[in-house]
Amino acid sequence: MRLYIAEKKETAMSISVALGGPSVPDGICFDIGDEKVTWLSGHLLRLRKPEEHDEAYQKWSLDYLPMEWPISYTPQDQHREHLTEIIDLARSAEELVNAGEPDPEGQRLVDEVIEYARLDKPVLRILINDNNPAAILRASLSMGSNNLYRGMSLSALARAVCDQHYGFNLTRAYTLLARKQGYVGMLSVGRVQTPILGLIVARDKAHDEYRPYQYQSVEATIEVQGKQLTARYIPKAGDLVDPSQRLIDASFADQLVAELSNAPVKIDAVTTQEHKVAPPLPHSLLSLQAEAAGKFGYAPRVVLEITQRLRDQYKAITYNRSDCRYLSAERYREASVLLDKLKTAFPEAEVCDSQRRSAAFDSDKVAAHHAIIPTVSVPDVGQLSGAELRIYKLISSAYMAQFYPEQRLRVTEINVRIGDHAFKTLGKVAVDQGWRAITDWDEASDRFEDIPENNLELITHFDRGKLLSIKTNTQQTLPPPRYTMKTLLLDLTRVANYVTDPEIKRLLLEKDATQHGESVGIGTPGTRHGHIETLFSREYIEERDGVVISTSIGREFHDALPAFAVKPDLTALWHQKQRLIESGLLDYQELIDEVDGIIADEIERVKAQGLDLHVNTLSCPVCAKGHLVLRQNKQKTPFWGCSEFPKCRATYSDVKGKPLLDDD
Repeated sequence: MRLYIAEKKETAMSISVALGGPSVPDGICFDIGDEKVTWLSGHLLRLRKPEEHDEAYQKWSLDYLPMEWPISYTPQDQHREHLTEIIDLARSAEELVNAGEPDPEGQRLVDEVIEYARLDKPVLRILINDNNPAAILRASLSMGSNNLYRGMSLSALARAVCDQHYGFNLTRAYTLLARKQGYVGMLSVGRVQTPILGLIVARDKAHDEYRPYQYQSVEATIEVQGKQLTARYIPKAGDLVDPSQRLIDASFADQLVAELSNAPVKIDAVTTQEHKVAPPLPHSLLSLQAEAAGKFGYAPRVVLEITQRLRDQYKAITYNRSDCRYLSAERYREASVLLDKLKTAFPEAEVCDSQRRSAAFDSDKVAAHHAIIPTVSVPDVGQLSGAELRIYKLISSAYMAQFYPEQRLRVTEINVRIGDHAFKTLGKVAVDQGWRAITDWDEASDRFEDIPENNLELITHFDRGKLLSIKTNTQQTLPPPRYTMKTLLLDLTRVANYVTDPEIKRLLLEKDATQHGESVGIGTPGTRHGHIETLFSREYIEERDGVVISTSIGREFHDALPAFAVKPDLTALWHQKQRLIESGLLDYQELIDEVDGIIADEIERVKAQGLDLHVNTLSCPVCAKGHLVLRQNKQKTPFWGCSEFPKCRATYSDVKGKPLLDDD
């Protein structure tokens, strides 16, 4: 008997139906005769905690740091019975098939069950991007050995172990040292969560500390062929300009206006050039979350949940946690059938040309999974909720855009000489909207956006111009913008920009050039929302008037930690080494050993130097010598007591993290 082990029940049912089996399970599996399909419901196992290996670690003490404990698993309490049934079923099989999601985490959660149960059997791997029967059947015909994906599994294992070692050790170290200085609460540190907070705090500080300055723009209104044009002065060598080549000399600008008020106008050159703009690539989860945040204000978790329903319930989209934005050649061959199906939901699909092949179709840039696209199971859009339809349309429009023409426009540049000084004006003419007829998503800024719609193509350098007026516009520079949810999400994949270590930065920038999905980022597509939500729930960040900002509590927490914890250097390098593990170029234990070494060095440093922490402590009202600290009694109830205990036994009730000083 061959047993398929899927991650979720919905996927197991899809596999069963694709293989000609039932859509209703018999107990914990779908029975197809010589084949059975079962499911795990996520991780059935968890890594053991340090105190589960050594009872001494139950006590928080600097003497025990850094803690060391072996890698071992234990069943999740709520899944013990289900795990036992799965293992019994697997032991009766002659062959197993890992049908986890096509990413390192999906690979690992099936592998860890096989390893935990010591199932010494042949294991195949099926990669399912599309839950529709025909796609699953094709995938079942191209299964390979599960050993081919061992690197993915070990990469996920290394990440989990390193996260655990990092979080347990540094949280205890920083918290214990902070409490010695009177800090109340816990400094909970996470490899992903804390650098995300670091990005937000750094952006807020850059915004708040920015000192604006004025710059000048000299603008001339001229008339040519009956058209009034606005031409701007082009600074020359020797002019006082800022790094953006803007004038910052008000007296010179005023002098220029006075000098040219009656100067002649000459057309030096007129050039017209056609530009083509290719459609943006189809969506990854992150690009979809960013667009949905910008357009609809949807939180990342909401988008993930909607895509999960679209995939599991409706089978309307492919694998929804993809970090890739490219498609394989096979997907191109299927395009005509898919586009024909999409016509039932989207009339704009009628215009799609299935013979058109955009740059998105490149098999060399697709690994385990490809971009998120619609499937041939096009749902009745009338049955979708408003939010489901919006997300489904974003995914479908990005796909259909690959079969629309490029956007085409012509830009005319006119170089004007007024007196002895050069000016320039631009105008554009839309030739073909192309793909912009169905989607205006573009994560990169439109370099033609600020050019006015104005047809200047009939003007030649033989024409005469007349100066109507000239003036100076004085403007003020703006601070770096605060994050929106959209820009924060996009920045999480540009972490090399914020790495401070020159050698790490160089390495990452070199690697970025070869990445075709996400480059080196903070977190994974399916987990970033959780880290961001944790920052919200702990009130370290908040969303106000459409921007994401750090709170006073968040800044205090951030500033209490060393740069080691809040900068993205470590997590960026860590991410890159996970990729090396996936490809078999690095042993997973090497990464764990390296991270353990970094943790040990950091703990040794902070033990010797302490934390650079500024704490406003509350003096004890009874003895006036000690300060109040937050503690717990035997029932784990928090209360406030004096740091001079047992000399001073003053205690106060805790109310939302503050002592109730008038407590009787």
